[in-house]
Amino acid sequence: MTVEADIFVTLKGLVANRCFPDLAPLSTERPYITFVQVGGEAINYTDTSIADRKHGRFQINVWGDTRTSVSALMLQVESAMVLSNAFQARPVSAPSSDYDHDMLMYGSMQDFSVWSIR
Repeated sequence: MTVEADIFVTLKGLVANRCFPDLAPLSTERPYITFVQVGGEAINYTDTSIADRKHGRFQINVWGDTRTSVSALMLQVESAMVLSNAFQARPVSAPSSDYDHDMLMYGSMQDFSVWSIR
């Protein structure tokens, strides 16, 4: 299983399976979660061996109808990520708030350092 699949499994229960890599379909009921890999540390050895672990920095995005509900859901996301047995995740930053004027919805974003099996 990929780390992206593990993140989906970890978070989907918080939003009745409305969890998507990259972006959600326009008609998605709120609240929902999206996630995207925004980098990570490359692991390089001096010989030609390949590491059995990999690192990624993932941005988790929560979208909903009110600031209060989005903030509460982001707290649940943080707990689920940190407590996951599928990978090791730690917050890199505190959540940041957003508002999408076109879609008329609130957002919260938080980056996580995620170590997983390759």
